[in-house]
Amino acid sequence: MSLILGINAYHADSAACILKAGKLIAAAEEERFRRIKHWAGFPTRAIAYCLNEAGAELSDIDAVAVNRNPRANLLRKIGYAVAHLPSAALLADRIRNAKAWSSIEQSLTDAFAGQRLRCPVHNVEHHSAHLASAFLVSPFDEALVLSVDGLGDFSSACWGVGRGTSIAIEGRVFSPHSLGIFYEAITQYLGFPHYGDEYKVMGLAPYGEPSLAREMDQIVRQQPDGTFRLNMEFFTHGRSMRDFSWSDGAPQSGRLFTPALEELLGPARLPEQEITAHHRNVARSAQATYERAFFSLVNSMYARHPIDRIALAGGCAMNSVANGRLYRNTPVRRVYVQAAAGDAGGAIGAAYLTWHRLRTDAPRFTMNHAYWGSQFSDEEIGQEIRDRGAALEALRCTRELLDEDSLCARTARRIAEGAVVGWFQGRMEWGPRALGNRSIVCDPRRADMKQILNAKIKRRESFRPFAPSVLRSAVREWFETDDDVPFMTQVFQVRADKRGAIPAVTHVDGSGRLQTVEPASNPRYCRLIGEFAKLTGIPILLNTSFNENEPIVCTPGEALDCFTRTGMDVLVLGNWLVERADAPHP
Repeated sequence: MSLILGINAYHADSAACILKAGKLIAAAEEERFRRIKHWAGFPTRAIAYCLNEAGAELSDIDAVAVNRNPRANLLRKIGYAVAHLPSAALLADRIRNAKAWSSIEQSLTDAFAGQRLRCPVHNVEHHSAHLASAFLVSPFDEALVLSVDGLGDFSSACWGVGRGTSIAIEGRVFSPHSLGIFYEAITQYLGFPHYGDEYKVMGLAPYGEPSLAREMDQIVRQQPDGTFRLNMEFFTHGRSMRDFSWSDGAPQSGRLFTPALEELLGPARLPEQEITAHHRNVARSAQATYERAFFSLVNSMYARHPIDRIALAGGCAMNSVANGRLYRNTPVRRVYVQAAAGDAGGAIGAAYLTWHRLRTDAPRFTMNHAYWGSQFSDEEIGQEIRDRGAALEALRCTRELLDEDSLCARTARRIAEGAVVGWFQGRMEWGPRALGNRSIVCDPRRADMKQILNAKIKRRESFRPFAPSVLRSAVREWFETDDDVPFMTQVFQVRADKRGAIPAVTHVDGSGRLQTVEPASNPRYCRLIGEFAKLTGIPILLNTSFNENEPIVCTPGEALDCFTRTGMDVLVLGNWLVERADAPHP
């Protein structure tokens, strides 16, 4: 057994990965190639990329693993259907969706004409794949494991204990009760209609007060055993058909809340309407409600198994605010959240669970970085620059090929002088965060940098914060909590005496969604931050994703296109440095 292909398909954030002898070779989301956020459907291009990185064809694959099993929890599904008599349209849609999943073999052979699939397809239950994606690649030999998301294979949460290469599942929350659907419904109520907009609610919450706690308690009901239940009076899922699409494009999700929610909280906000104090309070109250349920689950797990390490997965594991508050609200002292904690990461979980089931004696693999995507040589980058010569000349851009010493020193100096820098290096990140290879980097000392970025490039809501990339060795000095956060999946409080030094990455509540950077995982990015620290005394850079209302850039051509159509000042592609003549200088 050598090559295992992992797939998340026919769902948002479709993705693929490939393992060789138990080691991750490549992983990527389909959206990076299709240029459509959260692309749903069959990840043909991501699979092709993974096969190419492994130097393989379909016939070389020893096993295919997918992160869904239509037969999982089948009796519960049937029992729920009989008891609640869902509409014929809903049942028909579920049947169509199950057929799509059952045709993975056909989808592969259709996508790769002339290649034969000679191996079995392993269907891995959705939350088992999530748990595996968290624990089996974590640095922990033993840990609590928890998956929380919307719904998958008829459950929304799953937990247990991981030891060695095995995971013992101890409990679940089943459909229709779901913290992920609760948070998505509130996101829609607040006028953020697109799939994946939950992070906007998380960013808005610190501006409000938890003044609607009593109302939220009517929506999410805590249970004595540490679990939760939804009051279905406020939700549409489960019995009625909602408009949604999980195939060949951006995922579309219909309205999840009933008129009863508006009777309880007031009229829903339309996307074009002003955000009021009431909306900010709803966001804060919803975040507090999610955290209370989340901490209750974790504390009940710890009561049974007093282990102070936890591995988290599922879409709700992207709630970095709640993840960071685990240290203060539970006995947990170390947290691991895989770079693609959501459904894309299920591809890795399915692959590793299958690997360890087939090779029970195989050693563990640890994912300590997220750089599993495509990369480009200086020669390829140079050709892209030449191809866009006319556009760059129109902007009066200079172009230089530098050695690493000069590159990092020059770039750090330009950042310190106030330039907005596109930083395109090495292999593309796996997961939704830019982590120093497809990033825009800026000076965190400038209080006006958020406004500059939004004006020049991002054009996003003013309440959304930007993230700090910090040298791992400096975390204790700058933040109140000290742990590894390589994938930007936790929010820590910035120390009170340091907040004034880095206003551009300190949120209104004094927090920062940090990324810890070490030489072993990203030596060039670590060096850039180090050079900036030499100039300024600040071992931190503002880091935001290299994009403009699109998926993070994948290729040098996409990076150059983003550079030329926005107000970015400097672009660093590999060892190439491109700079506008009118870029700011002191």
